[in-house]
Amino acid sequence: MKDLTALKQTLIDEVESRKDELIELCSSLIRIPSENPPGDSTEVSQFIANYLNQYGLEADWHEPADKMYNLVSNIGQEDGKHLIYCGHTDVVPAGDLSKWDFDPFSGEVKDGWILGRGASDMKAGLAGIMFAFALLKELKVDLPGKLTLAIVPDEETGGEYGVPWLLENGIITGNGCLIAEPSSPLNPTLGQKGSYWFELEVFGEPGHGSLSPIAGNNAITDALAAIEKIRKLWDLQISIPEEVQPLIEVSKRYMREVEKDREKFQPVLERVTVNIGTIHGGTKSNIIPESCKVQIDCRLPFGITRDEISAYLQKELDELGIRYEIRPFGFRSHANYTAAEDPVCKAIVDNVSLVTGKESYGVMQWASSDARHFRDHQIPVLQYGPAYLPSIHGYNEKVQVDDVVRCAKVYVAAVVDFLNSK
Repeated sequence: MKDLTALKQTLIDEVESRKDELIELCSSLIRIPSENPPGDSTEVSQFIANYLNQYGLEADWHEPADKMYNLVSNIGQEDGKHLIYCGHTDVVPAGDLSKWDFDPFSGEVKDGWILGRGASDMKAGLAGIMFAFALLKELKVDLPGKLTLAIVPDEETGGEYGVPWLLENGIITGNGCLIAEPSSPLNPTLGQKGSYWFELEVFGEPGHGSLSPIAGNNAITDALAAIEKIRKLWDLQISIPEEVQPLIEVSKRYMREVEKDREKFQPVLERVTVNIGTIHGGTKSNIIPESCKVQIDCRLPFGITRDEISAYLQKELDELGIRYEIRPFGFRSHANYTAAEDPVCKAIVDNVSLVTGKESYGVMQWASSDARHFRDHQIPVLQYGPAYLPSIHGYNEKVQVDDVVRCAKVYVAAVVDFLNSK
């Protein structure tokens, strides 16, 4: 054990002494636009492959969709445990450039911050796992197992051609996975709510607007009545399974004591959230609308399934006597988690405490990510990565330099513990 402790400290010290290289790698990744849509990962993937080649590392290229590339590289040996480092290259679009205080693709380092689109989600985390992976190779660390670096192109649009494609085709597998997605500095995410996105289309009968509401049947007003029913999903009282109640409680503690501005959001951990995202209907103001389409994002807690939500909605909407269709799309998953006692969770949490000298514990995520796919394939997984959480997907995205360095230290130390665990 003392030898492992010494090895971990050596690796942590090496990250500290070479942190300028790590930050430059992060900046370089940000400087390569990889917005999704459109999802072309050619340039950023070639940069990553070239970076790995500098350290004698080969990356296998997989292109399940046009110009969307998965890169997979391995070090270590087949015997022993197998850990996966995972990250995505795509970022959400920068949007209106006039609303940024800086060039979103500058990768500028200023006053202790790295600036640009993807800085927090998740090119800082991606840089961290790339750097840690290459460092272990360069220092010829004798790993008692296998470490895979899996870099995917389309997490931001649901990940159909990334993690699930790699898993379903047997290209990656393992005993545990670390996804370098954004998280709190001391609190990796061990679980997440389920997702149910669907489009509701309500059908009406067109007619002259001057005769409404006597003539025709207005699809928009019927859709409004349906929306009120859908919003009542929030009021459902759901019985949370006993085995996940400790995770819910510690996550509430996190929202009270760490992200204190999120204390008011504690109820989302136990309820179905409902976001009416878009509404499109009608032709013009003097025509009774024939159709209205509404897209809705629901996040599901433990204790309820998509099928149960579908049955509830059918019952409630049928009572309205309207004509409608519901079409699921996008993110679809049940609530899922990895036990805090699993070796991959302990490896990360313990080394967060080692590196920071502070208490660390895993918490629940109220959104969704690629983690669900690993759990679908019985691979324990958690997320831990550098981020300035308020800036994710917004204007002026950024991440602190110190956070990037801290996470890279955790990554290299966690590999040692995980691959040597029973």
